[in-house]
Amino acid sequence: MAKAIEASKWKNLPPPPGFSQSSVNPSKQASKAVAATSSSYESLKEKRAWDFAISPAKSLPMQAFMLYMSGGGVQIFSMGIVFMLLLSPFKNVAGINTAFAQFAPSPSSPDKDKLSSPNGLTTLPLQKIVYLICNVLTLALGLWKCRSMGLLPMGTGDWLAFESRGPPAEFLLM
Repeated sequence: MAKAIEASKWKNLPPPPGFSQSSVNPSKQASKAVAATSSSYESLKEKRAWDFAISPAKSLPMQAFMLYMSGGGVQIFSMGIVFMLLLSPFKNVAGINTAFAQFAPSPSSPDKDKLSSPNGLTTLPLQKIVYLICNVLTLALGLWKCRSMGLLPMGTGDWLAFESRGPPAEFLLM
């Protein structure tokens, strides 16, 4: 008799939050859940690809502050910072396909037009173009610092070695 009292006590409890009793076939419900999960996973991968594409632009203010703090003179510290700033865009662009391979759509994705090699240039083209533009901005920041330090030849005085001189005036009369 004690068991009957305990069973009736548990029967009156409401179901836990998020629980629903549906009359849908469990296999159909499982396939819908798998489809929803895969589509949400693909959208998450695309969102992460966009976050990765703009990540070089997110670090530009910090790099600009580092360049400001390194000073305008040509010292070993400022040269090291400028070298790393100029080197990183080239390394990033060289490894662009491998960097975006983790965000490529999976072959079981419903989007048939996105199917290609994960390391191909046609996979995630907009994100790769934005990533390239952000790396060009980083390179421009490094070149601006080189120019402000006087390392880039910008004036006419920097090119005097390549100018040809005319014959001296004394020899023109002869």
